[in-house]
Amino acid sequence: MLFGKILAEAAMRETKFVTWLPAYGAEVRGGTAYCMVAVSDTEIGSPHIDKADTLIILNKPSLEKFKDRIKNKGLLILNTSLMTKKELIPYINMWQKKVHLVEYPFTDIAIEIGNIRVANMVALGCFIGSRKIVSEKSVIETIHAVAPLDKRNLIMINEKALSSGMQLIKHKNDKS
Repeated sequence: MLFGKILAEAAMRETKFVTWLPAYGAEVRGGTAYCMVAVSDTEIGSPHIDKADTLIILNKPSLEKFKDRIKNKGLLILNTSLMTKKELIPYINMWQKKVHLVEYPFTDIAIEIGNIRVANMVALGCFIGSRKIVSEKSVIETIHAVAPLDKRNLIMINEKALSSGMQLIKHKNDKS
């Protein structure tokens, strides 16, 4: 949810049209709670997204639930920390040549950074590095703006996680 909220607010800071539609399931943390974010240079007709241009999957239950909700030639970003390669093989075969697949161990990277809970910010960095929908500056400003007073000490680690995600894409592009 925080990923989507920060993305939406960063886009608003850049005067884009935005919708953010959270859906809190009974599972919440670790389950299939999700949000839909639409960002556009023109007005948006509906906040509901049937098929996404980009789908970010952070855990296996979400993979099961949303595997068919991506457009042909869309960007699919997977957190491989919480899914084994064996579990992913049938899905990767299903998506082959249909989507642009980006896979990284966001949770493992967050643990290395020092806080497992910033895996979403690693994924956000990967996303904005891939799609360039909003600037890193706008995202950092938003992180500062939305951080509650009692969580201000987490701003730096969230910035580091964001930067780590962006570096994944930069290194990938440098190799290409």
